[in-house]
Amino acid sequence: MVVCSIEICQGKQIMSKASPLAQNPLMLRFYRLMDAFAKSDDERDFYLDKMEGFIVYVDLDKNEKELMDLEQEVLVDHPERYIIVPKMTFYETKKFMEGFVNEKVYDIDTKEKLLDLIQAKEARENFLEFIYDHLTELEKWQQFYQERSRIRIIEWLRQQKIQFVFEEDLDFTKVQLEKLKKHLFDAKVPKDVASSREILNAKAKTYYSNEALNPRPKRGRPPKQVPKVELEPQITVDLYSTVPVCVRGFLYLVANTSAVTFSRRFDTEAQLLANLRGSSRVKVDTKLQTLSERLESLRHLSSRLSDVHGTEDPLIRAVTKTMDSPSDSKMMGIAKGSLSQKQEAPSEKGENEKKTPSTKIVTQIKKKTGK
Repeated sequence: MVVCSIEICQGKQIMSKASPLAQNPLMLRFYRLMDAFAKSDDERDFYLDKMEGFIVYVDLDKNEKELMDLEQEVLVDHPERYIIVPKMTFYETKKFMEGFVNEKVYDIDTKEKLLDLIQAKEARENFLEFIYDHLTELEKWQQFYQERSRIRIIEWLRQQKIQFVFEEDLDFTKVQLEKLKKHLFDAKVPKDVASSREILNAKAKTYYSNEALNPRPKRGRPPKQVPKVELEPQITVDLYSTVPVCVRGFLYLVANTSAVTFSRRFDTEAQLLANLRGSSRVKVDTKLQTLSERLESLRHLSSRLSDVHGTEDPLIRAVTKTMDSPSDSKMMGIAKGSLSQKQEAPSEKGENEKKTPSTKIVTQIKKKTGK
């Protein structure tokens, strides 16, 4: 199915080229959009195509002819097809950081330090540098930033009246998603594609509900804690059939990644980590870091115990040195208590013997009386 749009230019009606119409909501990649929102600034422009959902990055490193052809296509010939990704203002950036500090940071000293950094120069980069030095805050910041960015992107797409779904929210297999992309403009499709389209249409309505902009925690009894299984994301192939020739070199096709830097100076998290003040450090896993800190604290406690009890039993020292977990420390305490009782038992008995000396009973001698 095709539709024709009519443009009015200088009082004349001009029939534009026929453009195909999508038969289901656009399948957008949330992490790619979030990355474009974070990097869009005065020197970098991003455009979203409303027909197929691809993103155009105006790379100024291209030659002048390519840039002129792109400008002709995006701004002159089809301005109704492409919409520019909004740029984050300084005020909005500051609100992001202040919202995180006030809602997610509980340590008073850390909160005061972050608020001071936000009010100073280069607040964005200094804020990130401090967060990456505190792993406990880094995980909370990444989750907070993703949640707020999601709300912001949904608001923008709703203002543009685009029917969409986020590809990361779908439970389809990789084959199903690629089929939907391949038959995006086809009216007659196989049954499995038609049933998938019905699911997409129902899913697209949820993004226009109040719950999408005001997510609330579910009431009732919390679910049972089960070990979280981390699955590799199903990254599908980018299938676009209506990309103009002059736009192909400007397609923004970065892989899906949840590690968005929020930095204007560095494009990737690897660049940010390599340029942190002090040295080029490597990001450490949070769980491993927490475990190592606990083991270090246990070793510190064991060393203090050995200093206080210099003449400890060799068995207690062996237990103390091999202590690697809280359960081992409890076992050490039990062993130490039982051994100390055995050692103290004889000494207590000896003291009692000294305090209560034994008395010797002597038979009384009877005197004989003379007759």
